[in-house]
Amino acid sequence: MRALGVNLYPWDVAGAPECADAIADLGADRVALAAAYHTVRALSPRHPSRKVVTATHSAVYYRPERAHWRDSLLKPAEAAWAPGSFTEGARALQAAGLKVYAWTILAHNQRLGTMHPEHAVTNAFGDPYAWALCINSPEVRTYCALLAAEVAGQPNIDGIELESCGWYGFDHLHAHDKTSGIAFDTATRFLLNLCFCAACTASYTTAGINGLRDVVRSVLALVFRGAAESATLPPDLLETVSALRINLASRFQSEVVTAVRKVRADLPILLHTTPDALAAGANPGAVPDGRFGAVLQCGGARSDAAAVGLQVYAEALTKAGMPQPLAASVNIVGGMGCDRAGLAEWVDELRTAGADELRLYHAGIASAADLAAVRALRNW
Repeated sequence: MRALGVNLYPWDVAGAPECADAIADLGADRVALAAAYHTVRALSPRHPSRKVVTATHSAVYYRPERAHWRDSLLKPAEAAWAPGSFTEGARALQAAGLKVYAWTILAHNQRLGTMHPEHAVTNAFGDPYAWALCINSPEVRTYCALLAAEVAGQPNIDGIELESCGWYGFDHLHAHDKTSGIAFDTATRFLLNLCFCAACTASYTTAGINGLRDVVRSVLALVFRGAAESATLPPDLLETVSALRINLASRFQSEVVTAVRKVRADLPILLHTTPDALAAGANPGAVPDGRFGAVLQCGGARSDAAAVGLQVYAEALTKAGMPQPLAASVNIVGGMGCDRAGLAEWVDELRTAGADELRLYHAGIASAADLAAVRALRNW
């Protein structure tokens, strides 16, 4: 049997004595447990006392060490609604024989982006994306490396999974989102994701990219006026900007991974990513290079694109020359689009495509019927 993991929030486990054994009964051998997470409202249907948890801002679920953050402008907030729940949950899961991977959100932080908009991604029109920290900002780079290192040093963990470990941007739902009036294609979204904060503006100048903001504004204006359906840059400029984005993301990822390795050299590290090196969001692009494994989002129903993407990434990891885990993250929640009847077949196809681990999203919010379908995957 290959590694089968599920995602959980710490409040699913803390104060729920039967949770850890119930997860083990699913056939899972590991849990991706949120250690640092963004704003969310979530069901916890099997918890004995709470059913709906509202996390009002991005927070950490362990006890952060103040001295660790003394010199950092950006600092994490401890979750007032579930303090210390990660530590309690991790201990309970390990006691049930499960491995614990600390699921850690980095660049997606509504609280810090609101408090410090100068360190958030800022589009060509000067609009800050408060939910998206800019990974080219020195202060953000320091914060994310410190956060990853602090999480890596927590007791009762067997690995770390880093989400939003790369570029974040426009393409993310926000509170009561009202942005669907125009259907932006991939090329247009790329331009909406470009950052023009002080650090990024300086990077463009250093790279010899001049006048980019004006070009982006002018081509996006055509889309906003309805004079064009898509916007893009001239080919040479697009190539130069794309290369810079990939290099800056790789630098950021290297700094974060190095910070983790300094704390625990042998700790498995997996990045939530995608085969598209230019992708922005919760699963941003990350070039495989042997430093880390990967978690690829594969949806809850069969998809040729997801299967091919997984195969491409598996081949790239092999070429990197160092064995690293490759996990397929599969949506198991029927209410979020999972095809429960086809789940086992889809998982088998992902295994054939190169996945050696599963992450089932999300055992904490899943219904009883969803979990019944998961039990059929015991011998995946």
